[in-house]
Amino acid sequence: MAKIYLTRQGDAYDIIAYRVYGSEQRAMDVARANPVHLDTVFFRAGVALVLPDLPKQYVDRPSPPWRRR
Repeated sequence: MAKIYLTRQGDAYDIIAYRVYGSEQRAMDVARANPVHLDTVFFRAGVALVLPDLPKQYVDRPSPPWRRR
């Protein structure tokens, strides 16, 4: 079951993907799940976006060493 994300003022797909999935590389997955908002670069607060369920391998994959803190 897909989840819903309510945007914050100034959110963009890469920021949302990083917050939710831990990687901005999932930004296109979030964008594809919300075709009505494909032309949006920065969101206003309170827009409901669908967050796709990603295969576990994408969500739990560790970051490369240079990205770890």
